[in-house]
Amino acid sequence: MTLREALEREASGTSTVALAAAVERLIGRYRAVAPARDPILARPADVLAYATYRMPATYAAVQHALTQAVAAGLGSISTVADLGGGTGATAWAAAQIWPSLDRVTVLEQVPEALDLGRRLVSGADLPPITWTRWRLGEPVPEADLVTVSYVLSELTAQQQADVVARAQTSARRAVLVIEPGTPDGHRRILAARSALLDLGWTPLAPCPHALACPLAERDWCHFSARVNRSALHRKVKGGELSHEDEKFSYILAVPSAVGGEPAARVVRHPQKRKGLVELQLCRPDGSAGREIVSKRQGPAYKAARDLEWGDAWPPAD
Repeated sequence: MTLREALEREASGTSTVALAAAVERLIGRYRAVAPARDPILARPADVLAYATYRMPATYAAVQHALTQAVAAGLGSISTVADLGGGTGATAWAAAQIWPSLDRVTVLEQVPEALDLGRRLVSGADLPPITWTRWRLGEPVPEADLVTVSYVLSELTAQQQADVVARAQTSARRAVLVIEPGTPDGHRRILAARSALLDLGWTPLAPCPHALACPLAERDWCHFSARVNRSALHRKVKGGELSHEDEKFSYILAVPSAVGGEPAARVVRHPQKRKGLVELQLCRPDGSAGREIVSKRQGPAYKAARDLEWGDAWPPAD
């Protein structure tokens, strides 16, 4: 069973009009970008609305980030702990990357979200998942990978710092933090990145270096993941297209450097024209800027034609 099928099964019998109205309320709350006094997912209807409109996007963003981390040398992961994991989108994405996972632990403060997450995975071919009620300030179980996806915008600056510190303390091999691909989201990612660097950790993706972000003053670093919309997804969001693009910022850090010399990162859509490809790169030396790859460069040009936003350059052999 796929995530799409699980969501459609759970939403069957529920009014799409009511779901769409709940989605609108949630979108308005998330756009506020302010600390939440109360849990945003306060009612079962909110939890189902959140799952139908946000789980596919979160799944796509986490899968993209983990794919790039593996390409950069992260390797196999056995256990995952997801802080503020909601209804379990990260569990689905991590299982897609590492089907042989031993266990995923979803830590979430809202019981209704945990309950829905349990129902969604019923009948799915996923690794064992532990659904645990968790509140800010409580211990985090150790895991190879600790993830914090789309959580920090709901917290105060002090709470954000505490969550990142707890994630780092409990992670044996990697920490992944994801936020919306907006200037505000990027600033939160930069703060998380700085905190992880201060603790002696090393960026693995997307950053090819541990220097100051070259985009911080004039731009923001973000990426895009394609979300193929189901009929349910289109109805609750009032969309007509068969897809949408989830924009997100992220940092994945590890305790020590992995592999050899890191590659540059493509930080915008490659511009592919006749006989050349224009790349916008963040480079290992801490600089960012344009690079032109022409047809005269043979194999490099062919490789550049296949590049997507967010890929490494040059690609691994």
